[in-house]
Amino acid sequence: MTMLWRVRASLPDRPGGLAALAQQCAERGVDIRGLQIFPGVRAVTDEVVMETPDGWSEHEVALLVESSGWTHLAAQEVTAAALTDQPTRYVQAARTILARPTSFPEVVAQLFDAESEPRDGDAGPVQDGMEMTVGDVQVQVRRTAPFTDIERARGAAMADLVSDVLQRTKESAAIGISTGGRRLGGGAVPSYVVEGETVSAIVDGVVVGLATVQSPLEDDPDVRPVTLRVDPAWQRRGIGTRLLIDSSRLAHMLGAAEIVLRTRADNQAVLPMVMAAGMRGRIRMAQDMLTVRVPVRDLKPLST
Repeated sequence: MTMLWRVRASLPDRPGGLAALAQQCAERGVDIRGLQIFPGVRAVTDEVVMETPDGWSEHEVALLVESSGWTHLAAQEVTAAALTDQPTRYVQAARTILARPTSFPEVVAQLFDAESEPRDGDAGPVQDGMEMTVGDVQVQVRRTAPFTDIERARGAAMADLVSDVLQRTKESAAIGISTGGRRLGGGAVPSYVVEGETVSAIVDGVVVGLATVQSPLEDDPDVRPVTLRVDPAWQRRGIGTRLLIDSSRLAHMLGAAEIVLRTRADNQAVLPMVMAAGMRGRIRMAQDMLTVRVPVRDLKPLST
């Protein structure tokens, strides 16, 4: 029986470093099955997939690396999937994101062996963060091993790809934001009514969209959740975007510094809606839940 490990290590960029690691592996009966190199100005970081004898621990892997003169950064036991060709992984990730842009945090986290949901508190090892911008939405992933400059460039490129895709739907999502006297399909113009902590989109006396500013969070009274829904027959007309803008301004008027939206991870409308609203947000994905936090302190309060 054997084990597979994905190992990260760094060394000043000088000849012979990789040969020393290979020599130590050969002497310990360890096979290098995969290699990815991240060159830097003064140091090089290598990601190595090693096949070790059964029963090895992360401590033994670290000793092997350090005995070669390298600085051990991280080691993680993996499956044979770790041997997938790296360019292939990126192409597959891009295809997944293009099919479902809201999967970006989850897919990028997997791509970089990171976490899309930051850890609470200060428990556990110190983590490095990589922040990417999709439109006006901030996405952050974290892990113990430091991100290299090359990985940050790759993350930014993936974010640009998603931004380009979402930009194609931005204009259609923005239709109806400033409706003025323009009439939408069906010969009706939505009116937006504020009542208490709710903003309603009404067409011919029927509510077709609703955004409700909820009570502040117990652990953070400056944050108010917002629930938002639009009748399926009236979606993709900018109603959701207008409701988001108005409910954000209403939340600010009610004393909130930030709102939070929670929805299913497969909800395709969230990112285009936030982008069309021209609002900056931070997106996180945990399991099957997508969370968007939007600062509202700088918005003009909504007049009621």
